[in-house]
Amino acid sequence: MWQHTDNRLYRKFQFADFSEAFAFMTRVALEAEKMNHHPLWTNVWNSVEIWLSTHDAGDVVTEKDQELARRIDALVD
Repeated sequence: MWQHTDNRLYRKFQFADFSEAFAFMTRVALEAEKMNHHPLWTNVWNSVEIWLSTHDAGDVVTEKDQELARRIDALVD
């Protein structure tokens, strides 16, 4: 579930291993590129953390972030 904190959407994803986490990041990257909307994220082994905000709007959450969050959720649900 996404959390709205500090003018960002945040979610942490856990996977079985690094390969699954990296494959997820690749799928997210393709969706983000389609939208020209790129997340701040980190990856450590089987964990991926993502923060979404719209830089052009003053680093706040916009509909663009909500849409990318929905697309990311669809990749794991």
